[in-house]
Amino acid sequence: MPARSDASDVMWARAVELLDEADRLHRRFFHLSTNGGTAAAWEPPADVYEDGRDIVIVVAMPGVRAERVQVISEPGALVVRGTRTLPFTGPGHHIRQLEIPYGKFERRIALPAGSFRLDPPQVVDGCVVLRLNR
Repeated sequence: MPARSDASDVMWARAVELLDEADRLHRRFFHLSTNGGTAAAWEPPADVYEDGRDIVIVVAMPGVRAERVQVISEPGALVVRGTRTLPFTGPGHHIRQLEIPYGKFERRIALPAGSFRLDPPQVVDGCVVLRLNR
């Protein structure tokens, strides 16, 4: 009989481990911004690619229209900020589940040393794509 209990313990431990990992990932990608003085409510996840000549930054912002995104160049960083509004509001719409963050967002992306030229931002498949040329 101990073998059955051991198997249950292992399964339970694995389930708890998976839930912890899911929670950690959710906090990592959709955590509240803690930049002092900013009104941003969340920070979108970003991927950064570099090939020696260009740097490409992909910032995930589901449901954010291009006109609601602002890209600001600062010394050593790019700042992407904007607002994601609730898409379905008004009479007859009631929120049953809300997991995608909304409200004001801001993401500061550190850049390596050097001089860069920023191409016009593109919105592709719910992401803002920023290409920087050396």
